[in-house]
Amino acid sequence: MDGIAITDHDRIDGALKLAKNVADLLIIPGIEVSSLEGHIVGLNIQEVVPKNLTAEETIDRIHSLGGLAIACHPKALFKASLGWKTNKNFDAIEVVNASAFPFKHSTRQALEIANRLGIPRVAGSDAHYAPEIGSAYTLVDAELNCEEVVKAIRKGLCEPFGKAIPLETRLKREILALKTKYFRKNSELCSNH
Repeated sequence: MDGIAITDHDRIDGALKLAKNVADLLIIPGIEVSSLEGHIVGLNIQEVVPKNLTAEETIDRIHSLGGLAIACHPKALFKASLGWKTNKNFDAIEVVNASAFPFKHSTRQALEIANRLGIPRVAGSDAHYAPEIGSAYTLVDAELNCEEVVKAIRKGLCEPFGKAIPLETRLKREILALKTKYFRKNSELCSNH
């Protein structure tokens, strides 16, 4: 990989910190915003976009910050998905999401939406655990800097690829998350006594 987009849920501080401190990999700062209708990724922005706005307000905020608004995992189950509310105001649609369930159905449905709207297609790992990074990716025909990558995606000079995150990797992620939650809770209990 030549670059990676960091899009934490409803925050951007980690992405901005990595973008400043990592020199050998292009880091595109972004955010995955929890709009009232579903999740929306804002790429190449420097400020937080507030959650709980309508999808249209969220798209407008991302655009006002000079960012790219992406409908992420629009047809995945168990995720805050926009579904058929995805519209032409988006700059791209994430048609391949490695974390989407069911993977093939979600991909096919998202592709139908992108084709119907004539919007560029991208992919994302939706990684919450390091081994998941790169399970899905977007090839972009652009110079290796944030502005050129964003321009190329807007023009549709990109192609999504990827596969579902393997079940074993998902299970390891969930076990790690449970352990982290357990140890955090126990350390809080110990510090309160």
